[in-house]
Amino acid sequence: MLELEFTARDLARTRFALSPLWEVVASVRILRNPDEHPLYRPWSEQVRPRLAAAGLDWGLLADLVPDPPRAIPIFIAPPPTTPLSDLTVELAALRATPAERVRAGLGGKRAPRSARIDALLADPHGGLAELAEIVEAYWEIALAPYWPRMRSLLEGDVLHRARLLAEGGADRLLNDLDPAVAWDSETLRIRHRSPGGSLRLGGHGLLLVPSVFAWPRVFSVTAPAWQPTLRYPPRGIATLWERRTTVARPLAAVLGRTRAHLLAELGLPASTTDLARRTGITPGGVSQHLTALRAAGLVDAHRAGRYVLYTRTEAAEVLLTAAERGGREE
Repeated sequence: MLELEFTARDLARTRFALSPLWEVVASVRILRNPDEHPLYRPWSEQVRPRLAAAGLDWGLLADLVPDPPRAIPIFIAPPPTTPLSDLTVELAALRATPAERVRAGLGGKRAPRSARIDALLADPHGGLAELAEIVEAYWEIALAPYWPRMRSLLEGDVLHRARLLAEGGADRLLNDLDPAVAWDSETLRIRHRSPGGSLRLGGHGLLLVPSVFAWPRVFSVTAPAWQPTLRYPPRGIATLWERRTTVARPLAAVLGRTRAHLLAELGLPASTTDLARRTGITPGGVSQHLTALRAAGLVDAHRAGRYVLYTRTEAAEVLLTAAERGGREE
């Protein structure tokens, strides 16, 4: 068990942030052992064949995300420095990681080992540039099409936590994060697989990072070079990969039933062929409607290898959620 000791200054400096780069790292855990993570099966069953079709060699990234008791080196996904960091910013920081920090991160007894990691150790600058390129390509295939819905879930969780803080203070906020986390008498106790001990936050506060791919675990960072961090699963993960099977009447009245139906079907990214098969609309008709929805800022297109995948934007997520409050129809 890890115990984090707070002062009043630590509570004042406790904050939230999102990290796309961490989601990359955490998602690799799922793809390495998909049978152990049935909650993510709808995602992994879509992504694995796309990665294979793209011919992406993501072996270095996989090597750096080992199974326990090996530890994930912190430098490949450090705690974000801004509340809504984007992948471009995080990859720039990754490329600029000092060589000595890379060697320190891969020098411990629990650090991962492989021939590819040995090459990274021999040339940290070149190895980090290669790793950043792999992450960028992996993101486009495995996470970018899903990110609007993921980000909506993560930001919703942060808003929920902010309400808890307003209603019940730090007591309520910190005791509600996860069953593995408990707050009592100015100490946060975290049950996880990593080595335990006690740590005074020393006025740095705690960074709270909701993570879609963390479930069912929590992850902590307590290294001196970074703000102490707790990554925890947000509320609602079990519903994240569900497809809406109903069309909200108010939305159909505005967009037309066919376009509203297509938006409802895009809970998971899909190709034109997929949507035509599901909806009974001709591929040409689907393409025309998607073009209109894209022009309105409600749909994005992502190329994943030989696939072109369509997905709802954040604006579409907000629109669907608001419309559902007005009622639904089959």
